[in-house]
Amino acid sequence: MQIRAGVLSDTHLSRMDADFKAMAGRCFAACDVIIHAGDITDAGILAAFADKTVYAVSGNMCNAATRDALPLRRVFRLGTFTIGLAHGAHLGMHIEDRLWTLFPEADCIIYGHTHQAVCHREGGVLFLNPGSFRPGGSYAVLEVGDELSATLHSVDQLR
Repeated sequence: MQIRAGVLSDTHLSRMDADFKAMAGRCFAACDVIIHAGDITDAGILAAFADKTVYAVSGNMCNAATRDALPLRRVFRLGTFTIGLAHGAHLGMHIEDRLWTLFPEADCIIYGHTHQAVCHREGGVLFLNPGSFRPGGSYAVLEVGDELSATLHSVDQLR
C-alpha cells in the first residue's frame, strides 16, 4: 500500500484564509495524510485538511487553545514505519541530536522550527524538516510504501 503524506510546518496563521486554503489545496491535493510539525498558531487552520488524516503537534508560537489541543510531540505509524513528530523549539543548537534521543525507535523524524528545509538520512533514520509553509517557503511530500522517501518542494512552484 502506498501512502502519500504532505508535510508542512511553521504556518504562523491566526486564522485560515482563502490564500492558505488555495495554497494547501494545490500543494497537497494528491496526499492522503497531512503532517504539521508545529507553529500552526491556531489549530483552526487544520480545517483546510478536513478530508485527510492529520497528525499535528503544537509549537512555541501556538496560542493557548492550540497548545491545549495538540501534543508537543507524538509517535505514529504510516504503513510499517514509525514516525516521530515534534516542532523542535527548546531543543538547543543540536535539534536533530535531541530529536534522536526523543524518538529512538523512529524510522523518520519530522520537525520544524528552523524554517530551513532539510531532508537527509543519518544512521538509517530519515530526518525531515519541511521549512516554513508560506509564499516563498517550502513543504515536503513523504512517500510510504515498501520504502520511505521524501522530497522537498517550493510553495511557489505551483502558483
